[in-house]
Amino acid sequence: MSILAAIAVLALLIIVHELGHFMAARLQGIYANRFSLGFGPVLWKYQGPETEYAIRAFPLGGFVGFPDDDPDSDISPDDPNLLRNRPILDRAIVISAGVIANLVFAYFLLVAQVGTVGTPEVNYQPGVLVPQVAAESSMVATQAGIKSGDVIIGVDGEELGANREALKSLMAEIQSHANRPLDLTIQRGEETLSLQLTPEPGTDGKGRIGVQLAPNGKVVRNRANNIIEAFSSAAEEYQRVAILTVQGFGELISNFGETAEQVSGPIAIVAIGANIARSDAANLFQFAALISINLAIINILPLPALDGGQLAFLAIEGVRGKPLPGRIQESIMQTGLVLILGLGIFLIIRDTANLGWVQSLFQ
Repeated sequence: MSILAAIAVLALLIIVHELGHFMAARLQGIYANRFSLGFGPVLWKYQGPETEYAIRAFPLGGFVGFPDDDPDSDISPDDPNLLRNRPILDRAIVISAGVIANLVFAYFLLVAQVGTVGTPEVNYQPGVLVPQVAAESSMVATQAGIKSGDVIIGVDGEELGANREALKSLMAEIQSHANRPLDLTIQRGEETLSLQLTPEPGTDGKGRIGVQLAPNGKVVRNRANNIIEAFSSAAEEYQRVAILTVQGFGELISNFGETAEQVSGPIAIVAIGANIARSDAANLFQFAALISINLAIINILPLPALDGGQLAFLAIEGVRGKPLPGRIQESIMQTGLVLILGLGIFLIIRDTANLGWVQSLFQ
Protein backbone atom coordinates (compact mmCIF):
# COMPACT_ATOMS: atom_id res chain seq x y z
CA MET A 1 0.00 0.00 0.00
CA SER A 2 2.88 2.39 0.73
CA ILE A 3 4.25 1.85 -2.81
CA LEU A 4 0.80 2.48 -4.29
CA ALA A 5 0.51 5.66 -2.22
CA ALA A 6 3.85 6.93 -3.55
CA ILE A 7 2.90 6.07 -7.14
CA ALA A 8 -0.43 7.83 -6.67
CA VAL A 9 1.37 10.96 -5.44
CA LEU A 10 3.68 11.01 -8.47
CA ALA A 11 0.80 10.38 -10.88
CA LEU A 12 -1.26 13.14 -9.25
CA LEU A 13 1.54 15.67 -9.70
CA ILE A 14 1.92 14.74 -13.38
CA ILE A 15 -1.84 15.10 -13.87
CA VAL A 16 -1.79 18.51 -12.16
CA HIS A 17 1.01 19.66 -14.48
CA GLU A 18 -0.78 18.51 -17.63
CA LEU A 19 -4.09 19.90 -16.39
CA GLY A 20 -2.39 23.28 -16.19
CA HIS A 21 -1.56 23.12 -19.91
CA PHE A 22 -4.97 21.67 -20.77
CA MET A 23 -7.07 24.18 -18.83
CA ALA A 24 -4.97 27.15 -20.02
CA ALA A 25 -5.70 26.07 -23.59
CA ARG A 26 -9.38 25.28 -23.15
CA LEU A 27 -10.11 28.49 -21.20
CA GLN A 28 -8.68 30.45 -24.13
CA GLY A 29 -10.70 28.44 -26.65
CA ILE A 30 -7.60 26.70 -28.03
CA TYR A 31 -8.10 23.17 -29.35
CA ALA A 32 -6.54 20.31 -27.33
CA ASN A 33 -7.25 16.85 -28.69
CA ARG A 34 -5.12 14.61 -26.42
CA PHE A 35 -4.50 14.35 -22.69
CA SER A 36 -2.10 11.53 -21.79
CA LEU A 37 -0.49 10.28 -18.61
CA GLY A 38 2.79 8.65 -19.65
CA PHE A 39 4.34 8.01 -23.06
CA GLY A 40 4.42 5.14 -25.54
CA PRO A 41 1.75 2.53 -26.28
CA VAL A 42 -1.76 3.24 -25.03
CA LEU A 43 -2.93 1.04 -22.15
CA TRP A 44 -6.33 2.69 -21.72
CA LYS A 45 -8.13 5.52 -23.45
CA TYR A 46 -11.45 7.33 -23.51
CA GLN A 47 -12.59 9.46 -26.42
CA GLY A 48 -14.47 12.51 -25.21
CA PRO A 49 -16.36 14.98 -27.41
CA GLU A 50 -13.18 16.94 -28.21
CA THR A 51 -10.31 15.21 -26.42
CA GLU A 52 -8.85 11.70 -26.15
CA TYR A 53 -7.83 10.84 -22.57
CA ALA A 54 -5.23 8.06 -22.26
CA ILE A 55 -2.88 6.22 -19.91
CA ARG A 56 0.30 5.07 -21.64
CA ALA A 57 2.95 2.43 -20.94
CA PHE A 58 5.94 4.50 -19.83
CA PRO A 59 5.16 6.62 -16.74
CA LEU A 60 7.91 9.19 -17.33
CA GLY A 61 5.57 12.16 -17.48
CA GLY A 62 2.63 13.06 -19.67
CA PHE A 63 1.54 15.42 -22.40
CA VAL A 64 -1.31 17.46 -23.83
CA GLY A 65 -1.65 17.05 -27.60
CA PHE A 66 -2.83 19.72 -30.00
CA PRO A 67 -4.28 19.12 -33.49
CA ASP A 68 -1.93 21.65 -35.12
CA ASP A 69 0.32 18.98 -36.62
CA ASP A 70 -2.16 16.09 -36.64
CA PRO A 71 -2.47 14.89 -40.26
CA ASP A 72 -5.83 13.28 -39.47
CA SER A 73 -7.34 16.48 -38.09
CA ASP A 74 -10.23 17.98 -40.04
CA ILE A 75 -9.62 21.45 -38.57
CA SER A 76 -8.61 24.08 -41.12
CA PRO A 77 -4.88 25.03 -40.88
CA ASP A 78 -5.98 28.68 -40.74
CA ASP A 79 -8.36 28.18 -37.80
CA PRO A 80 -7.57 30.92 -35.23
CA ASN A 81 -8.15 28.48 -32.37
CA LEU A 82 -5.19 26.31 -33.31
CA LEU A 83 -2.35 26.85 -30.85
CA ARG A 84 0.17 27.82 -33.54
CA ASN A 85 -2.16 30.55 -34.87
CA ARG A 86 -2.47 32.31 -31.50
CA PRO A 87 -0.36 35.30 -30.42
CA ILE A 88 2.89 34.60 -28.60
CA LEU A 89 1.39 35.61 -25.23
CA ASP A 90 -1.48 33.11 -25.55
CA ARG A 91 0.95 30.32 -26.40
CA ALA A 92 3.29 31.31 -23.59
CA ILE A 93 0.40 31.09 -21.12
CA VAL A 94 -0.42 27.55 -22.29
CA ILE A 95 3.20 26.40 -22.19
CA SER A 96 3.99 27.88 -18.77
CA ALA A 97 0.68 26.87 -17.17
CA GLY A 98 1.96 23.41 -16.21
CA VAL A 99 4.83 24.89 -14.20
CA ILE A 100 2.49 27.41 -12.57
CA ALA A 101 0.02 24.63 -11.71
CA ASN A 102 2.74 22.62 -9.96
CA LEU A 103 3.94 25.62 -7.97
CA VAL A 104 0.41 26.60 -6.90
CA PHE A 105 -0.53 23.01 -6.09
CA ALA A 106 2.58 22.63 -3.91
CA TYR A 107 1.50 25.63 -1.85
CA PHE A 108 -2.02 24.30 -1.31
CA LEU A 109 -0.58 20.91 -0.33
CA LEU A 110 1.33 22.67 2.43
CA VAL A 111 -1.80 24.60 3.44
CA ALA A 112 -3.63 21.26 3.73
CA GLN A 113 -0.79 19.81 5.80
CA VAL A 114 -0.58 22.76 8.17
CA GLY A 115 -4.35 22.87 8.56
CA THR A 116 -4.90 19.14 9.14
CA VAL A 117 -1.94 17.11 10.42
CA GLY A 118 0.52 19.94 11.05
CA THR A 119 4.12 20.41 9.95
CA PRO A 120 6.78 18.27 11.64
CA GLU A 121 9.38 19.95 13.81
CA VAL A 122 12.17 18.23 15.72
CA ASN A 123 12.53 19.04 19.41
CA TYR A 124 16.30 18.60 19.41
CA GLN A 125 18.29 16.99 22.22
CA PRO A 126 22.11 17.07 22.47
CA GLY A 127 23.98 14.70 20.16
CA VAL A 128 23.20 12.43 17.21
CA LEU A 129 21.17 9.23 17.47
CA VAL A 130 22.40 5.88 16.10
CA PRO A 131 19.09 4.16 15.18
CA GLN A 132 20.76 1.19 13.49
CA VAL A 133 24.19 -0.43 13.21
CA ALA A 134 25.08 -2.50 10.14
CA ALA A 135 24.79 -6.23 10.85
CA GLU A 136 28.20 -7.12 9.39
CA SER A 137 30.66 -7.83 12.20
CA SER A 138 33.48 -6.40 10.09
CA MET A 139 32.03 -2.88 10.10
CA VAL A 140 33.97 -0.23 12.02
CA ALA A 141 31.16 0.74 14.38
CA THR A 142 30.46 -2.87 15.39
CA GLN A 143 34.11 -3.51 16.16
CA ALA A 144 34.29 -0.33 18.22
CA GLY A 145 31.28 -1.38 20.28
CA ILE A 146 28.66 1.09 19.08
CA LYS A 147 25.10 -0.22 19.52
CA SER A 148 21.71 0.72 18.14
CA GLY A 149 20.11 3.35 20.36
CA ASP A 150 23.41 4.99 21.32
CA VAL A 151 23.65 8.77 21.21
CA ILE A 152 26.93 10.29 20.02
CA ILE A 153 27.29 13.45 22.11
CA GLY A 154 30.88 14.40 21.26
CA VAL A 155 33.51 13.96 18.56
CA ASP A 156 37.23 14.57 19.09
CA GLY A 157 36.51 16.43 22.31
CA GLU A 158 33.91 18.75 20.78
CA GLU A 159 30.32 18.52 22.03
CA LEU A 160 27.52 17.99 19.53
CA GLY A 161 24.81 20.49 20.33
CA ALA A 162 21.02 20.20 20.43
CA ASN A 163 20.39 21.41 16.89
CA ARG A 164 20.09 20.27 13.28
CA GLU A 165 23.75 21.10 12.62
CA ALA A 166 24.93 18.33 14.97
CA LEU A 167 24.21 15.63 12.39
CA LYS A 168 26.03 17.52 9.62
CA SER A 169 29.04 18.16 11.86
CA LEU A 170 29.36 14.50 12.84
CA MET A 171 29.01 13.27 9.26
CA ALA A 172 31.62 15.77 8.08
CA GLU A 173 34.06 14.56 10.76
CA ILE A 174 33.51 10.89 9.88
CA GLN A 175 33.89 11.51 6.15
CA SER A 176 37.08 13.54 6.63
CA HIS A 177 38.74 10.91 8.86
CA ALA A 178 39.14 8.03 6.41
CA ASN A 179 41.95 5.80 7.76
CA ARG A 180 42.46 8.22 10.66
CA PRO A 181 41.39 7.61 14.29
CA LEU A 182 38.36 9.42 15.61
CA ASP A 183 37.35 9.77 19.28
CA LEU A 184 33.63 9.58 20.04
CA THR A 185 31.75 10.23 23.28
CA ILE A 186 28.71 7.96 23.57
CA GLN A 187 25.65 8.28 25.80
CA ARG A 188 24.11 4.84 26.45
CA GLY A 189 21.24 5.15 28.88
CA GLU A 190 22.74 6.66 32.04
CA GLU A 191 26.26 5.63 31.05
CA THR A 192 28.81 7.79 29.20
CA LEU A 193 31.47 5.96 27.14
CA SER A 194 34.57 7.02 25.24
CA LEU A 195 35.30 5.03 22.08
CA GLN A 196 37.91 5.32 19.38
CA LEU A 197 37.45 4.07 15.82
CA THR A 198 39.01 4.55 12.40
CA PRO A 199 36.54 5.18 9.55
CA GLU A 200 37.03 3.08 6.43
CA PRO A 201 37.21 4.82 3.06
CA GLY A 202 34.25 4.22 0.78
CA THR A 203 34.31 4.06 -2.99
CA ASP A 204 34.32 7.87 -3.04
CA GLY A 205 37.26 8.04 -0.64
CA LYS A 206 35.17 9.46 2.21
CA GLY A 207 35.18 7.81 5.62
CA ARG A 208 32.33 5.62 6.81
CA ILE A 209 31.69 3.58 9.95
CA GLY A 210 28.65 1.42 9.07
CA VAL A 211 25.83 3.09 11.01
CA GLN A 212 22.67 5.01 10.30
CA LEU A 213 22.61 8.46 11.87
CA ALA A 214 19.58 10.58 12.74
CA PRO A 215 18.85 13.80 14.62
CA ASN A 216 18.44 13.20 18.34
CA GLY A 217 15.04 14.46 19.34
CA LYS A 218 11.31 13.97 19.20
CA VAL A 219 9.16 15.04 16.28
CA VAL A 220 6.29 17.33 17.22
CA ARG A 221 3.64 18.60 14.82
CA ASN A 222 2.57 22.22 14.69
CA ARG A 223 -1.01 22.55 13.48
CA ALA A 224 -2.56 25.87 12.54
CA ASN A 225 -5.26 27.23 14.84
CA ASN A 226 -7.23 28.88 12.03
CA ILE A 227 -7.32 29.22 8.26
CA ILE A 228 -5.36 32.49 8.24
CA GLU A 229 -2.55 30.90 10.24
CA ALA A 230 -2.64 27.88 7.91
CA PHE A 231 -2.05 30.06 4.84
CA SER A 232 0.63 32.10 6.63
CA SER A 233 2.54 29.09 7.99
CA ALA A 234 2.26 27.31 4.66
CA ALA A 235 3.78 30.35 2.92
CA GLU A 236 6.79 30.23 5.27
CA GLU A 237 7.25 26.49 4.72
CA TYR A 238 6.79 26.94 0.97
CA GLN A 239 9.53 29.57 0.90
CA ARG A 240 11.88 27.30 2.88
CA VAL A 241 11.29 24.27 0.63
CA ALA A 242 11.54 26.33 -2.57
CA ILE A 243 14.83 27.95 -1.50
CA LEU A 244 16.34 24.59 -0.55
CA THR A 245 15.23 23.13 -3.88
CA VAL A 246 16.75 25.97 -5.91
CA GLN A 247 19.96 25.70 -3.89
CA GLY A 248 20.03 21.98 -4.61
CA PHE A 249 19.75 22.57 -8.35
CA GLY A 250 22.45 25.23 -8.13
CA GLU A 251 24.77 22.81 -6.36
CA LEU A 252 23.99 20.12 -8.95
CA ILE A 253 24.94 22.46 -11.78
CA SER A 254 28.05 23.91 -10.12
CA ASN A 255 29.36 20.58 -8.78
CA PHE A 256 27.86 18.15 -11.27
CA GLY A 257 30.66 15.60 -11.01
CA GLU A 258 30.19 15.25 -7.26
CA THR A 259 26.40 15.51 -7.08
CA ALA A 260 25.25 13.67 -10.25
CA GLU A 261 24.78 10.43 -8.31
CA GLN A 262 22.17 12.17 -6.16
CA VAL A 263 19.85 12.64 -9.16
CA SER A 264 16.85 10.35 -8.71
CA GLY A 265 14.49 8.85 -11.26
CA PRO A 266 10.88 7.66 -10.87
CA ILE A 267 11.88 4.39 -9.15
CA ALA A 268 13.96 6.13 -6.48
CA ILE A 269 11.28 8.77 -5.95
CA VAL A 270 8.63 6.07 -5.47
CA ALA A 271 10.94 4.19 -3.09
CA ILE A 272 11.48 7.35 -1.01
CA GLY A 273 7.76 8.07 -1.02
CA ALA A 274 6.98 4.49 0.03
CA ASN A 275 9.39 4.78 2.97
CA ILE A 276 7.73 8.04 4.01
CA ALA A 277 4.27 6.47 3.72
CA ARG A 278 5.35 3.55 5.91
CA SER A 279 6.99 5.68 8.61
CA ASP A 280 4.51 8.58 8.71
CA ALA A 281 1.93 8.99 5.95
CA ALA A 282 1.24 12.55 7.10
CA ASN A 283 4.61 13.55 5.63
CA LEU A 284 3.35 12.67 2.14
CA PHE A 285 1.95 16.22 1.96
CA GLN A 286 5.42 17.70 2.28
CA PHE A 287 6.94 15.03 0.03
CA ALA A 288 4.37 15.79 -2.69
CA ALA A 289 4.97 19.53 -2.35
CA LEU A 290 8.72 19.03 -2.69
CA ILE A 291 8.36 16.85 -5.80
CA SER A 292 5.84 19.29 -7.29
CA ILE A 293 8.28 22.19 -6.91
CA ASN A 294 11.05 20.04 -8.39
CA LEU A 295 8.87 19.19 -11.40
CA ALA A 296 8.17 22.87 -11.94
CA ILE A 297 11.86 23.82 -11.84
CA ILE A 298 12.91 20.95 -14.10
CA ASN A 299 10.24 21.78 -16.66
CA ILE A 300 11.12 25.46 -16.82
CA LEU A 301 14.74 24.70 -17.74
CA PRO A 302 15.43 25.84 -21.35
CA LEU A 303 15.99 22.31 -22.63
CA PRO A 304 14.42 20.71 -25.73
CA ALA A 305 11.21 18.75 -25.09
CA LEU A 306 10.62 20.61 -21.81
CA ASP A 307 8.33 23.59 -21.29
CA GLY A 308 11.35 25.85 -20.92
CA GLY A 309 12.61 24.76 -24.32
CA GLN A 310 9.31 25.68 -25.94
CA LEU A 311 9.34 29.05 -24.18
CA ALA A 312 12.84 29.56 -25.59
CA PHE A 313 11.46 28.97 -29.09
CA LEU A 314 8.78 31.61 -28.39
CA ALA A 315 11.45 34.05 -27.20
CA ILE A 316 13.41 33.50 -30.40
CA GLU A 317 10.22 34.02 -32.41
CA GLY A 318 9.58 37.26 -30.57
CA VAL A 319 13.09 38.53 -31.36
CA ARG A 320 13.08 37.36 -35.00
CA GLY A 321 9.50 38.38 -35.70
CA LYS A 322 8.82 34.88 -37.02
CA PRO A 323 9.25 31.34 -35.70
CA LEU A 324 12.18 29.09 -36.47
CA PRO A 325 11.51 26.79 -39.42
CA GLY A 326 9.34 23.86 -38.38
CA ARG A 327 11.97 21.37 -39.55
CA ILE A 328 14.57 22.84 -37.17
CA GLN A 329 12.17 22.96 -34.24
CA GLU A 330 11.07 19.39 -34.83
CA SER A 331 14.65 18.11 -35.03
CA ILE A 332 15.62 19.87 -31.79
CA MET A 333 12.52 18.66 -29.96
CA GLN A 334 12.92 15.06 -31.13
CA THR A 335 16.57 15.04 -30.12
CA GLY A 336 15.68 16.44 -26.70
CA LEU A 337 12.89 13.91 -26.25
CA VAL A 338 15.21 11.01 -27.06
CA LEU A 339 17.82 12.31 -24.61
CA ILE A 340 15.28 12.83 -21.82
CA LEU A 341 13.69 9.41 -22.35
CA GLY A 342 17.16 7.87 -22.44
CA LEU A 343 18.06 9.58 -19.17
CA GLY A 344 14.78 8.43 -17.66
CA ILE A 345 15.40 4.82 -18.67
CA PHE A 346 18.97 4.99 -17.32
CA LEU A 347 17.72 6.34 -13.97
CA ILE A 348 15.05 3.64 -13.78
CA ILE A 349 17.62 0.90 -14.39
CA ARG A 350 20.13 2.39 -11.93
CA ASP A 351 17.57 3.04 -9.21
CA THR A 352 16.06 -0.43 -9.63
CA ALA A 353 19.52 -2.01 -9.30
CA ASN A 354 20.06 -0.03 -6.08
CA LEU A 355 16.88 -1.30 -4.43
CA GLY A 356 17.64 -3.50 -1.43
CA TRP A 357 15.59 -6.49 -2.54
CA VAL A 358 17.21 -6.43 -6.00
CA GLN A 359 20.73 -6.33 -4.57
CA SER A 360 19.88 -9.25 -2.26
CA LEU A 361 19.21 -11.43 -5.31
CA PHE A 362 22.87 -11.21 -6.28
CA GLN A 363 24.36 -11.83 -2.85
